[in-house]
Amino acid sequence: MNYAFIYDTRIGKVKIAEDGLGITEIDLISSDEEEEANTKKADLASVVIMETDLIRKAYEELSEYLNGKRKKFTVPLNPKGTEFQQKVWKVLQTIPFGETKSYGQVAMEIDNPKACRAVGMANHRNPILIMIPCHRVIGADGSLTGYGGGLSLKEFLLDLEQEKG
Repeated sequence: MNYAFIYDTRIGKVKIAEDGLGITEIDLISSDEEEEANTKKADLASVVIMETDLIRKAYEELSEYLNGKRKKFTVPLNPKGTEFQQKVWKVLQTIPFGETKSYGQVAMEIDNPKACRAVGMANHRNPILIMIPCHRVIGADGSLTGYGGGLSLKEFLLDLEQEKG
């Protein structure tokens, strides 16, 4: 069974989902998306909108992080993606709090140095915002590049980590 719950956070409304094995999604959502999710409560074939212990724990850890009180996450993660995406996401989880890597450095770490663009696409498809820290991946010249939550959120997260690092 898949579960999801929506919370108000410092960065806006966030949907956190889990599948019984781990967190499968953390994503920013709009009010329209929240309304749509709430109308699906009775749709047992997809996702049940309900706060579980695991979702609550993920929310608590996310809140602690956003308030500068947590540097590492402990909840189990279970992102869905291709084998390549999984490799990239594993590398992202090794980037220390307050540090960044370029797309090229991540490509080197997965033993595929020419895969910079593919690393960028894997980042773009990252289903677990913040806990799989794709915001820590920047351009080779140090510039902030695309981020699913928007560049202002990426800058906020990197500044938060620099300040609390």
